[in-house]
Amino acid sequence: MTRRIAICAPSTPFTREDAARVTALAAAEFPQLELDFHDQCFASEGHFAGSDKLRLSAFVECANDPAFDAVWFVRGGYGANRIAMDAIPLLAPVAYDKQYLGYSDGGTLLGALYRARIGRQTHAPMPTDIRRADGEAAVRRTLGWLAGSRAGLEPSLDGTTPAVAFNLMTLAMLCGTPLMPDLAGHVVMVEEVAEYHYAVDRLLFHVANSLASVGIAGLMLGRVSDIPENDRPFGCEPEDMARHWCARSGIPYLGAAEIGHDIDNRIVPFGLA
Repeated sequence: MTRRIAICAPSTPFTREDAARVTALAAAEFPQLELDFHDQCFASEGHFAGSDKLRLSAFVECANDPAFDAVWFVRGGYGANRIAMDAIPLLAPVAYDKQYLGYSDGGTLLGALYRARIGRQTHAPMPTDIRRADGEAAVRRTLGWLAGSRAGLEPSLDGTTPAVAFNLMTLAMLCGTPLMPDLAGHVVMVEEVAEYHYAVDRLLFHVANSLASVGIAGLMLGRVSDIPENDRPFGCEPEDMARHWCARSGIPYLGAAEIGHDIDNRIVPFGLA
């Protein structure tokens, strides 16, 4: 049975050339999947993949189309928060039966959908990962998941404790907003890219203190990569920061998570795997 996957861009644009590479990979290795890149993926207006109105319309169109089994976000960047609150009330009953996949800025929509209990959310590599060196491995992991494989799951998932995974900046920006889901009892995994050490520390301070009263099961730290060089050493590494703020806020620190902005980014279904 063929599964049809809609691909849209809630944040920033993609190229037709890279879309063709992803489509060719899926056709060659996962013939049971049919990918449909919405034309909006290739729109451009300033930083974004088209205007807020266009990005909102494309996401709602994909989510509400009964022909699709899943909606896959093409890439992150920034912009999903500008449409998320408007999108939720526009989603029809058919949208509740779909799977939604992505990470990075796409976590904003995943979090909003999880809060609203619309569909099934999954932190997973995106089509844009095809651009990385050996990025086919990351894209292949999500295609495999969509085809029914569980081989790409984050290895700490135990099937009994609910979990979520977010980019650290994205989660920090969700905290205290109407888009923030209830994470009580969840293992919360976070990762980051291209932020200074002091910015990572600041984000962990905010997230840990925001989640302190929620009753999460614990925090896991994924890879923090491409850290820019500051004018002076910060004095500690991201794991030390995570341990520090978890201890200060009374959150159990549960160790390393296999997620990140890289080709080894693993799959984390929101809730129970």
